[in-house]
Amino acid sequence: MVSEPTVADATNRIYESLQADNADIDVHIAALKAALTQAGLKEAVFDPARLVQNNRSGRKRMEAYFRQRGVMVKFSAS
Repeated sequence: MVSEPTVADATNRIYESLQADNADIDVHIAALKAALTQAGLKEAVFDPARLVQNNRSGRKRMEAYFRQRGVMVKFSAS
């Protein structure tokens, strides 16, 4: 039986995917959504310093893309 990834694991996989030119990003977003649901959380928190495009445009694009897939995104203060 494969265990569901934790929110931290799923978030780290998304960072890795973003660094790898969004490889398998939709799979990782789905895993994050499942992990958030299992943890009873409503939104994922990302560190903007770890993003490839750490500017307003990049963050807004990420928020919109994730929102379309059912995941609310917030950014931590860096």
